[in-house]
Amino acid sequence: MVQKYQSPVRVYKHPFELVMAAYERRFPTCHLIPMFVASDVVDEEISEDRSFHRIERRCALDVDAPRLLKRIAGVDYVYFIQKNTLNRKERTLHIESHNETFSNRVIIHEICCYSVHPENEDWTCFEQTASLDIKSFFGFESTVEKIAMKQYASSIKKGKEIIEFYLKELEDEGITHVPRWTPSSLVLPPPRPTSLSTSPPVLPKLPVTPAVTIPLPADAKDSASQDAKQDSSVPQGDSLTEILAGTPEDKLDADYIKRYLGDLTPLQESCLIRLRKWLQETHKGKIPKDEHILRFLRARDFNMDKAREILCQSLTWRKQHQVDYLLETWSSPQVLQDYYTGGWHHHDRDGRPLYILRLGQMDTKGLVRALGEESLLRHVLSINEEGLRRCEENTKVFGRPISCWTCLVDLEGLNMRHLWRPGVKALLRIIEVVEANYPETLGRLLILRAPRVFPVLWTLVSPFIDENTRKKFLIYAGNDYQGPGGLVDYIDKEIIPDFLGGECMCEVPEGGLVPKSMYRTAEELENEDVRLWTETIYQSASIFKGAPHELLIQIIDASSVITWDFDVCKGDVVFNICHSKRAPQPPRKDPLGAHGITSPGGNNVQLIDKSWTLGQDYSMVESPLTCREGESVQGSHITRWPGFYILQWKFHNMPACSATNLPRVDDVLATLQVSSHKCKVMYYTEVLGSEDFRGSMTSLESSHSGFSQLSAATTSSSQSQSSSMISR
Repeated sequence: MVQKYQSPVRVYKHPFELVMAAYERRFPTCHLIPMFVASDVVDEEISEDRSFHRIERRCALDVDAPRLLKRIAGVDYVYFIQKNTLNRKERTLHIESHNETFSNRVIIHEICCYSVHPENEDWTCFEQTASLDIKSFFGFESTVEKIAMKQYASSIKKGKEIIEFYLKELEDEGITHVPRWTPSSLVLPPPRPTSLSTSPPVLPKLPVTPAVTIPLPADAKDSASQDAKQDSSVPQGDSLTEILAGTPEDKLDADYIKRYLGDLTPLQESCLIRLRKWLQETHKGKIPKDEHILRFLRARDFNMDKAREILCQSLTWRKQHQVDYLLETWSSPQVLQDYYTGGWHHHDRDGRPLYILRLGQMDTKGLVRALGEESLLRHVLSINEEGLRRCEENTKVFGRPISCWTCLVDLEGLNMRHLWRPGVKALLRIIEVVEANYPETLGRLLILRAPRVFPVLWTLVSPFIDENTRKKFLIYAGNDYQGPGGLVDYIDKEIIPDFLGGECMCEVPEGGLVPKSMYRTAEELENEDVRLWTETIYQSASIFKGAPHELLIQIIDASSVITWDFDVCKGDVVFNICHSKRAPQPPRKDPLGAHGITSPGGNNVQLIDKSWTLGQDYSMVESPLTCREGESVQGSHITRWPGFYILQWKFHNMPACSATNLPRVDDVLATLQVSSHKCKVMYYTEVLGSEDFRGSMTSLESSHSGFSQLSAATTSSSQSQSSSMISR
């Protein structure tokens, strides 16, 4: 595999001519680079007007490699050929080098270029590229590659320091200006860079045979990798233009990286620059900001191929769903403004934006039913987009890179109702989308006042959270957050919210129960203009008099667990669970012609054939459960046999009064509420293995009692408990 390196643009705030004088002081040896043993000039050419100077050197390195490896290679030194082309007229220095030893086994190529800063002619830019291709090395290919990359990265880091050292040395000697080349300088004595250095020592006379192939440290010889051919008399400006093509707008400056992106190793800088360049050349559409590209690289430990894959997937997703315009186009519904218990609140001690989520006070089920997963996801994405914007803003305000935010989650009030299985599933899907498209945006997660039920929720959620993200979680039970090592270590005392014992007023909504009158049907939710998911957790069905809605579930393993959760949106229904050993015929949809009834927008499927006989073709495995309009029902059934199970919702016929054939007043009123003898339900079902069910038994059994609290104004709690008790 070929290892590549691309440096950012490093800027010396000194004129080109002065930088060249400092550069020449590194030859024939440099005490700042002990491994750079010696160099010898093997060829040199100077044009008549002194504007062009080409010099070729043979350099020897004493590579820091294991002694055993050196003995196997049979030599102590590694030789490189370095070709420098100085164009004083254009004020450029092009440096090309390649390894001489073991060139048939290892190919090392470098190209460096010094040039004038495009916006300030008194500054000098430096760029560098390199490649390493180990074809074979006595079975030590991996070892040699690691040694090479380690030493190369170390030498790159020293590069600017060495030039700065010699610039300071020149200044101490009173040399602060070197005149530019002009045609009149023709009469002046030709400058000899080597006169600034001591006479070269004798180069060790070693046989030119294969040796340990370690790349020459970039700043020991200032060379780099790419093929570049130059005419012997005229420098090829086009080659230099290709290397230096562009402006600071499409290239990354080293100082910019440090100021806005943070301290990166040379190899990390290279990954960022190469991935950024690849996007500019191949990606059609908006190029993400450097901070965002860097997040994807960090998420994959700077494995460029893996980072490129997930970044491209994310860019496609953003374009498909117009996420870049979300903050401008998304307007939070009033129900979110009133009942979503989260919001931004100042910043932490590190300058990171602080987001507060009072999860324990949130009616998760109510929000899902009132908004649907689509709107809830869109709201979460808008929070992340706002977080990215705030990070950029805080980077400017605090003068240091801020690429992530801190999230404070208050679990006061968390109980079993938050373990409602459909809600947890929606949460996991949201986490999956956020993890895939906003990696490395969470700097720290502070979880406060975690109750006893929290480990159950954590067990369900944690497997879907990236390992690096989980390491950023800090969990405090009870009031542990108030002491040393608690909240004050991460957030200034002045901005601790009032509900956590601080003095700062927090504008995060207090939440509460979402009124059931705000719940929406599946059909209404499916009319959303933008779909971020291709499916929804809940399905809706229409039930008519004489036309029940039935759902088929095939069970392979006995002792599997069928779970359900449904709301009766309109009318009263009877819920049944049936079992059959044989498969029903393909479903018949809306067979209502005999009734003269249509079901616009509704879904109605019938599976039990009218020729089937109860007790012979199928059997009831649970007692029928009557469910009234507005009720929520959750439950589970542990199957005893494999085969086909049918969940059935039937229209509930009102019984007549026992003393007379006349209907009761209540029955008449109830009938009037059900227009065209039609009922509607929204339902969710899931089948679990027995082992999985036991792991989440608490969630399944107690989701009812939790939702009884949410439905205190209705009779759904008693019905839900009945359903749950029947299932158990």
